[in-house]
Amino acid sequence: MNAIAPDSLPQAQLIEHLLQRYHARHREQLPELIRLASRVEQVHGHHLACPNGLADLLRDIEQELEGHMLKEEQVLFPMLQMGMGPQAAPPIQVMRFEHEQHNQALEQLLALTNRIQPPNDACNTWRALYQGLEVFHGDLLEHIHLENDVLFVRALTA
Repeated sequence: MNAIAPDSLPQAQLIEHLLQRYHARHREQLPELIRLASRVEQVHGHHLACPNGLADLLRDIEQELEGHMLKEEQVLFPMLQMGMGPQAAPPIQVMRFEHEQHNQALEQLLALTNRIQPPNDACNTWRALYQGLEVFHGDLLEHIHLENDVLFVRALTA
């Protein structure tokens, strides 16, 4: 990636950055996180700190995020690339609402995982899961920020 900050990229390059850095990344991250969470719940479900229900939450996040990203890829981003920023206000409003839902899901994730802090006696799988969750959490927050505060603002003020 360029040494240029993503928020200073021209719009077409910013959209490409979002697709490569976040959309593709989330599609890689979530299946592995679900696999690890399922394993931790299966093996350590009796442990007081076990994030029981995390695999299901991650499956829900994956499903919601996939639908959201497809709407961006198939509808919103093509509109923006055609210079239809002001006409994109209704889909942008939907995307912002869905971003709020993603933020709520991240709050659930933090609640289930003691703010992504594994217990002292966590096994390597549990630690790997939480390391992956930390990266995913940060990636999704950055993704939402770049869309809400950079891409969408630019589109609506074009």
